[in-house]
Amino acid sequence: MRRKLAAGNWKMNGGSAELTEIRHLTGVLPDSPPDILICPPATLIDRMRSQIGDAPVALGGQDCHNKKSGAHTGDISAAMLRDAGASYVILGHSERRADHGETDAIVKAKTEAAWAEGLTAIVCVGETETQRDAGQALEVVGAQLADSIPADATVENLVVAYEPVWAIGTGRTPSLEEIAQVHDFMRGALAARFGADAAGGVRLLYGGSVKPGNATEIFAVSNVDGALVGGASLKASDFGAIIAALA
Repeated sequence: MRRKLAAGNWKMNGGSAELTEIRHLTGVLPDSPPDILICPPATLIDRMRSQIGDAPVALGGQDCHNKKSGAHTGDISAAMLRDAGASYVILGHSERRADHGETDAIVKAKTEAAWAEGLTAIVCVGETETQRDAGQALEVVGAQLADSIPADATVENLVVAYEPVWAIGTGRTPSLEEIAQVHDFMRGALAARFGADAAGGVRLLYGGSVKPGNATEIFAVSNVDGALVGGASLKASDFGAIIAALA
């Protein structure tokens, strides 16, 4: 059985004051929670670790460089994330692909770097609204899966997050049938490449305007193993409700 995963992506939000949300979150977790992950800004990882204490919450980064160290001003390496207390890292998020021109090849190199440091990579894929309207969603997602994920993927080092670009932060979500179509397709594509046994254990997350009000129905969709949550993960009450829906 694949363990469910609720992952929160704080994006470029949060400072010291927001650490109180972590204390509130640890106080509202269900008795048997799913795996829980928060990816705050890198400036908060170490301080957030002290706030979490013994609570079953993992920490992750939002990106990493493909080099371990060097003359890369403003970047952060996988080794630095690990040193700060991270065990996961989000890679290839559509905002990185759009704002920083990250290609599948760059995402693949970063994934390899993350794995070299023992981090689990959450590789993001998803189509734009134009691509969806042109009937290219599966083609786009399939190409991103093929070209962003290295050949030595395992159940332990890989999570895949499907985030239709047009649903991120917009309040819009695909229909449940559209989510199922893509998640079933991804499971099949991974099985064709890595074998059914290996691919069957890789967790597939849905992301894109996940909220307490729609979480339960999304989590009931075929091959949805959890969520990559943006804005709703910033508030303990909202993220706690999403976690409870997944438990």
